[in-house]
Amino acid sequence: MKEDIERFLTYLTVEKGFSGNTIAAYHNDLSQLASFAEEYTTRRGVMPAWANVNRQGVLSYLLNLKERNYAATTVARKIAAAKSFFNFMVAEGNLKENPTENVGSPNVGRLLPKPISVSQVRRLLEQPTKVAATEAKRDRAMLELLYASGMRVSELISLNLGDVDVAGDFVRCFGKGHKERLIPIYRQAALAVAEYLKESRPRLVRSDSEKALFLNRRGERLTRQGFWQILKGYAKSAGLDAQITPHTLRHSFATHMLSGGADLRSVQELLGHANISTTQVYTHLTTEHVRRTYEKSHPRAK
Repeated sequence: MKEDIERFLTYLTVEKGFSGNTIAAYHNDLSQLASFAEEYTTRRGVMPAWANVNRQGVLSYLLNLKERNYAATTVARKIAAAKSFFNFMVAEGNLKENPTENVGSPNVGRLLPKPISVSQVRRLLEQPTKVAATEAKRDRAMLELLYASGMRVSELISLNLGDVDVAGDFVRCFGKGHKERLIPIYRQAALAVAEYLKESRPRLVRSDSEKALFLNRRGERLTRQGFWQILKGYAKSAGLDAQITPHTLRHSFATHMLSGGADLRSVQELLGHANISTTQVYTHLTTEHVRRTYEKSHPRAK
């Protein structure tokens, strides 16, 4: 059970870009959940495993937290951690059902994504062109593809040969729940992938049987952690905020699309969100963009 928690924390660090303090809080909360789950399953006479934690078990955990007189915000955080963890387990195919579904918790608000500006994205995407190494063309292709499509980094590194149509300018990826979606990409991104396939990938690949699109120096599929390290290096050389994460380009893609006039439903489909309410968080960001433009442009707003 602890191994599953560690995989989840790695996911939060690499793909979601959570801070060290947040990861530490999640670690404590989920370790507490694991201890309770072991006791709960043992009392029921079943093997300690996440699959044996049902909705009643989650409700018992919630009651246990309240009996310990935790503050409402602390209970909400611990339940949110449990919900996120079980969502991850279902999305990864390790659980069939989420026992926290429809389990309520105090509403403590939601953090808005932090996108970067179009000029900052441009500066970031320019960084690999300044490096002569074989990996630079791979890195440029990955960055261009992320910003062109809004894919999650897990979807990016899961791409195989043939998933990017460089002639038709689209990428095929599989999101949460293994749902397939086709995403159009701008021509420059397709050309960057084509250049990588022609000049860099043949130098990286070690086996003809390797189907992964993006490879590391050992000729194996690039990992989330590997991409995270690559991104941090380019963000630093571009003079960008140290808090930029792989998810930053996804947030920026969504915000810039909506600011440019894309409708919410289209952005929902491109991002692969199951519910439009998930996509609606970006409307707050674009509303601020509209207000700043209004205040700058309207003669009576100055």
